Amino acid sequence: MAKKERISDSRAGKISESTVRRLSLYLRLLQDAEAIGQETISSEELADRSGTTSAQVRKDLSVFGSFGKRGLGYSVGELLRELREILGLDRTWRVALVGAGKIGSALISYRNFQLRGFEIHAVFDSDPAKAGRKWGSQMILPDSEMEQVLEQMGIEMVIVAVPADSAQAVVDRVIRTGVTAILNFAPTRLRVPDGVALRNVDMVVEMEGLAFALSNR
Repeated sequence: MAKKERISDSRAGKISESTVRRLSLYLRLLQDAEAIGQETISSEELADRSGTTSAQVRKDLSVFGSFGKRGLGYSVGELLRELREILGLDRTWRVALVGAGKIGSALISYRNFQLRGFEIHAVFDSDPAKAGRKWGSQMILPDSEMEQVLEQMGIEMVIVAVPADSAQAVVDRVIRTGVTAILNFAPTRLRVPDGVALRNVDMVVEMEGLAFALSNR
């Protein structure tokens, strides 16, 4: 398999979010294939299992270089390693969680975070009654310590799971510490400067999408 091409920051910014999501899906499918001992996989197989086309699979991968051999498909193990590196999963990431509520509780107990290399090193909450409580392997820290701890621990990503009316203020504080990657669960539109990667998870919007699909069959 030919080594992938290292893309520049400017080119990386032009790669669509939908492409990155498909790469993540291909990664999971390859992991499933590896788990059952499958050594090679074709673009047709990846397309069938991911609900896209073989042309789309080849186009997604071609952005990063030349993979596989015509007529032989892709080596499962090699393509797995390449996709992990492309997606930045060949290393561990230092993550902090802001908001020790119900969503935060579900997130900190989600084993796949650590398995994928996302290690939660700190948890914060504004409720003084929660400070000092043990949460998984972490102790809940007071909100007032957030900036200091984020900087001291070299946190690279922050998950925001706070009420909508306080989310923007939290994100502004996080950005001032130098963190440039934020996953937001608050149901509100947030403003971030250029250079900050923001991903929003709005469960109500997703449910409304399902309602639309059911109502318009």
